Amino acid sequence: MAGSRETKAKALKKPDARLDVFPAFMKVAGRKVLVIGHGGEAAAKVRLLGETNARIVVVSQTIEPELGEAIDLFQAEHIAEDFRPAHLTDAALVFSAREDWDLDKAVVDAARIMGVPVNAVDKPELCDFYTGALVNRAPIAVAITSTGVGPVLSRHIRARIEAMLPRATGDLARLAESFRDAATKVIRDGALRRNFWARFFSGSVASNLYAGRAGAARSEAQRLLNSMAGEPGFVWLVGAGPGAEDLLTLRAQRLLQEADVIVHDALVPGDVVAMGRRDAERISVGKRKGAHSVPQSEICELLVGLANKGHKVVRLKSGDPMVFGRAAEEMEALRAGGIGFEIVPGVTAAFAAAASAQIPLTLRGVASNLVFATGHNAKSETLPDWADLALKGATVAVYMGRTVAAAVAGRMMSAGLKPETPVAVIENAAHPDERQFAGTLSDLAVLSDRAEVDGPVLIVIGEAVGHAALDKAEPLAPLRAVRTAAA
Repeated sequence: MAGSRETKAKALKKPDARLDVFPAFMKVAGRKVLVIGHGGEAAAKVRLLGETNARIVVVSQTIEPELGEAIDLFQAEHIAEDFRPAHLTDAALVFSAREDWDLDKAVVDAARIMGVPVNAVDKPELCDFYTGALVNRAPIAVAITSTGVGPVLSRHIRARIEAMLPRATGDLARLAESFRDAATKVIRDGALRRNFWARFFSGSVASNLYAGRAGAARSEAQRLLNSMAGEPGFVWLVGAGPGAEDLLTLRAQRLLQEADVIVHDALVPGDVVAMGRRDAERISVGKRKGAHSVPQSEICELLVGLANKGHKVVRLKSGDPMVFGRAAEEMEALRAGGIGFEIVPGVTAAFAAAASAQIPLTLRGVASNLVFATGHNAKSETLPDWADLALKGATVAVYMGRTVAAAVAGRMMSAGLKPETPVAVIENAAHPDERQFAGTLSDLAVLSDRAEVDGPVLIVIGEAVGHAALDKAEPLAPLRAVRTAAA
């Protein structure tokens, strides 16, 4: 037995980063929680406790108006006395906000003798526990605290979580509670039941509730429960954006946390794929320009097959799935297979590149049209109509155009577009290793020969590029730039 225990211990690994505090939630409903103090700090704790069902008791001989308003608002009890240890009797927690070290220390000492957890406001060295920034979606609560860098970071994280959790999240939790027993009885299989709850919290039930249609949400929940047995899964075609984690949409983040299977392209960074649920299956279909490890037809079959097994599938595509993402073929296959699906848009490369380089893709009096084009058509031929579009004043954003840059430049100049037309090239847009290049249409031909530019490239052509902030960009044709400077 000892040997077995030692073997298991060696297989385990202590986390590299460990906490000095243990996060927990105290039951305070109907219980006395003391706030000892007279001013703004005490008022802040009363307001915080007012988000719970605790019985709030304020102890102070005198109180300031701000605290008086908080007491009235939350119907707290006020004991107009100086603090005595007897006040701690039957208290679940105590907050000392007396704004004086010695006075707070006296409360802390008494509380520890009485066995009551105590918090001395703004005196962490005296505290038994800390209160974090609170996101209230009752009956759901998220608390954030940081003992290292303080409340500023906690407030920042709270703001992000507030944005991610709709106000009606608590209503959705209560609706789920009302279906819990029925789901346990009706759906015996654990995997199917987990699938039911995942769809409950991410599909039409949640959408209706968040839109204020509580009756429709309950009806959808009942319909989902009734039809769960043997029902196919669902597929989301999700845009991963240009690769920066914080440019992923909130909906995409939520679906990644709920998916059973994540089918992703090679251009989607590992950090984005890792945002999926820990136990979700991850399948790389490795699609890169010129190196498709899985044919598109097999990807379509894979999506249909996974959904027919009852899985919730996120098909994660770089950029936006509807912009050169071959979504049409996958949608057609899903329709033919009778599989439900939804499109979740992402930040396409043209927008990410324009934002990084501050390129106005449209500009009054300069460019009133915006064209998205790809380096090749379905027959891998350079598209013939870009020049006409650019000659009419459009800004042209060329996807996957590095290897055909010379042909593109030649075709456009032969059609009459000026060789000095501004051009910007963005490699790995919105990634930490992003590179920006600036030049003219006559410089563009050298891009095909620059072997070190091997990441995904977005080319922007048009007069609007001349209004971009590209003063720190690398020259597109470095040798030509050196010769010009020497002359």
